[in-house]
This record gives sequence, C-alpha cells and structure tokens, in this order.
Amino acid sequence: MIRVENIHKSFGGLQAVNGVSATFEKGLITGLIGPNGAGKTTLFNIIAGKLPPTSGSVWLDDENITGLSPHLLFEKGLLRTFQIAHEFSSLTVIENLMVIPPNQNGESLLRACFWRSSIGSQETLIRDKAEDVLEFLGIIHLANEQAKNLSGGQKKLLELGRTMMTDAKIVFLDEVGAGVNRTLLNSIGDAIIRLNQEKGYTFCMIEHDIDFITRMCDPVIVMAEGKILTTGTAAEVKSNEQVIEAYLGRGLKLDQSDN
Repeated sequence: MIRVENIHKSFGGLQAVNGVSATFEKGLITGLIGPNGAGKTTLFNIIAGKLPPTSGSVWLDDENITGLSPHLLFEKGLLRTFQIAHEFSSLTVIENLMVIPPNQNGESLLRACFWRSSIGSQETLIRDKAEDVLEFLGIIHLANEQAKNLSGGQKKLLELGRTMMTDAKIVFLDEVGAGVNRTLLNSIGDAIIRLNQEKGYTFCMIEHDIDFITRMCDPVIVMAEGKILTTGTAAEVKSNEQVIEAYLGRGLKLDQSDN
C-alpha cells in the first residue's frame, strides 16, 4: 500500500534518513523499530507529509504522494497518531471524534444559514458513529468527559478512535505504548488487532516495547543510523546479531522491552 523509494533526509550536515526503501503491505501490521536516533520518526514524518524528503519518493498504491501536505493525505486515507497525544483538550471525548469527518454541512456558512435540517441530520449520524467507535474501544463511559482529563493511555485510545471516524487506508502509529501502563496497553493492542482483522485496517507502528512488537507485528523493519538494517518476523529480528548490537551491544539478548 505504501512504498518509499531511496528516501534521504538531511538536516544541515546530519543525514537522518539515508537511502531508505521499504514497503508497507496492505492488510498487515508492520513494526518499525530501532535505537533512538535511527531515523524512524523522521521517516514517518516524511510519509505523513510533515517533512519533505531531501530526495526520494513516497507512493500510496500507484500514486506518487511525495511532499503532499497532511490534510491532502488525510483525504486519501493516510492517517497518523503521535507519541504525545494531540487531543482537543477543551472538548469532550465524543466531540473530539465528531469533529473528524471532513466536509460537514455545518462548516459552510451558506449551508448553516439555509440547510439547518440537513446539518442536524448529519450531526445525528456522526454522533451515532462516534458512539459506536467509543463502544468498540471500551470507553463509551468517557463520552462526555473533557479530553484533558483522560489518562495518557485513554488519550492514545481516543487518537485511535479518531482514525475510525473516516475512511482510513493506512494508519501510522508513533509509540502508542509510550507512557501507557501495561493493562491499558493490552487494551490498545486488542483494539488495533480487531481493527486489522475485523475492519481490514493496515497499520505501521513505531514502538520500543519489543514484547508489544512481538505480539502485534509481522513483518518488523529495523532501522539504524538512518538506514534499513533488516526486515523479518519479530523472532528473526530479535535473534539477529546486527540488531542486538545496534540496540544493546554484543553478547546481550533482545528478549525484553528495551525502554
């Protein structure tokens, strides 16, 4: 679904991404791992339109989307979440979901003045969908809570819920486990797996928790020093000597979370 070809990104004299080519296949949950400074988030930002590459190209299906802005990629079904959740803090949980669907009738001054009934009907449908999403995620009881009052893990669930309010083709998840307790992380993982298996979502996730990656992802892409180090199953990359050295140094085992 997503293909990156020979991506380079430099910041002054620093080569953050150095000739990366990779594919993210439809219907899979792909893991992207590597030590801090490996270039993972920079690659995410290039794919998601936050940063332009210095050179190289990004393809969604057979369309070259290199350098397109995030709002245009959103319309094409490419979404991302962030390591630090970006909720609308003063809105309720359900309102955070309801603002997501694009081209709502109430956004137009003309329609707001003359098509009031259509606005109300559309809002009812959107609210119903938002309630279904919250039910799916197991946080319907928080529907009317202000988003700023949620825990870190609940905010991650809310971000995941926002991707469900539109027709997402592929969702890039940036460290969904960061700052989340193990119980809630399991709930987030369950929701991602269900979205993948029941609704056909395609995911790619950056994550430092190797146990979580092992549970969730196949394949796993490993980056180090701005390059692809290897790609394989979680078991294969955990036993790869180059990966072990990149993370921990020689003679150690990569069988625990590396946080």
